[in-house]
Amino acid sequence: VQLQASGGGLVQPGGSLRLSCAASGSIGSINTMAWYRQAPGKQRELVATITSGLSTNYGYSVKGRFTISRDDAKRTVYLQMNTLKPEDTAVYYCNGAVRRAGSRSYEDYWGQGTLVTVSS
Repeated sequence: VQLQASGGGLVQPGGSLRLSCAASGSIGSINTMAWYRQAPGKQRELVATITSGLSTNYGYSVKGRFTISRDDAKRTVYLQMNTLKPEDTAVYYCNGAVRRAGSRSYEDYWGQGTLVTVSS
């Protein structure tokens, strides 16, 4: 099982970006998916989560600006980021609770990270 994140880049303050994270491999089902981020010199922090039932939760600093969504047919989670600020600059990581085909339990998987830089 692999999670592949994409969509990062350089954007000006006030701009938008959309991150994607696609899961691949021998997958039975995916439960909660999430985005985290880690800025230079800081600890990794939760950005947003989305359950298999489409319930969402957001970190305080991104609430109202970011939107998490998922497409289970594509095994992909998205993060739409609007009104970006310089303090949103970080490496963004996707995370998923994945049950491999033939397994009874869920395991935690991480994507490789994608860099988002907000700067003029």
